[in-house]
Amino acid sequence: MTLVIRFLGKRAFNFFYHLGCYGKLLWQTVKALSDFKTYGNLLGEQMMRIGIQSIPIAIYIAAFGGMVTAIQSSENFDEFVPAYLIGFVVEKSVMREIAAVLTALALAGRVGASIAAEIGTMRVTEQIDALETLAFNPVAYLVVPRVLAGTIMFPVLTIFAATLGMIAGWLTAIMVMDISTVEFVKGAREYADNKDFILPMVKSVLFGLAITSIACYQGFISKGGAEGVGNAATKTAVVSCLMVLFLDFLIAVLVLFKY
Repeated sequence: MTLVIRFLGKRAFNFFYHLGCYGKLLWQTVKALSDFKTYGNLLGEQMMRIGIQSIPIAIYIAAFGGMVTAIQSSENFDEFVPAYLIGFVVEKSVMREIAAVLTALALAGRVGASIAAEIGTMRVTEQIDALETLAFNPVAYLVVPRVLAGTIMFPVLTIFAATLGMIAGWLTAIMVMDISTVEFVKGAREYADNKDFILPMVKSVLFGLAITSIACYQGFISKGGAEGVGNAATKTAVVSCLMVLFLDFLIAVLVLFKY
């Protein structure tokens, strides 16, 4: 019993310790936003790496998500269910979940692990210490451009994913399930509302902020050489995925109680 309590206590202490350090890094990031001279020239490069280079994987995930949703929805419908409801199911699934959530889960590995490994390598090779010696703010130089790029570009990726997911679902519906474009569009438009467009944008902003900031934090606390960098990348991918799912659940609960 003592060992169990000690184990749980140690885990709880580590959790709150890292939560406090993560919150401190976020506060330093907010304060460093005023140092535009340091991160201004780096923002465009990070937007390219985080956003533009991630468009193919976002399109791939959303396209197959839309196709699978269309096929599965048609399989569960019978002759008593109107065919146009396939458009309704695809629209709701792609817009509210697939475009933002699945894209973020995939990018947690691609973007998050890459950022953590990059900053972690700089930490264990003492390059961050060198920046501080040269009077550079490492948070403004390393964290701010990546966090801003993720917060800006994740909504852009979500828009691409939602568009291609809807097109893929539509093409699958008319080619495989033999329903007309008019029926598909009718189902998609009849039940669409503002939340279908607002929620993915809100989610993507929060996901981009969470993934990039977690990755930067894990990179900053890396230690122990190559093994430490690898652990930072792994932890970033795992923690980011868990955070994405938690934020998705939290937003769903807030929307449920609000409406």
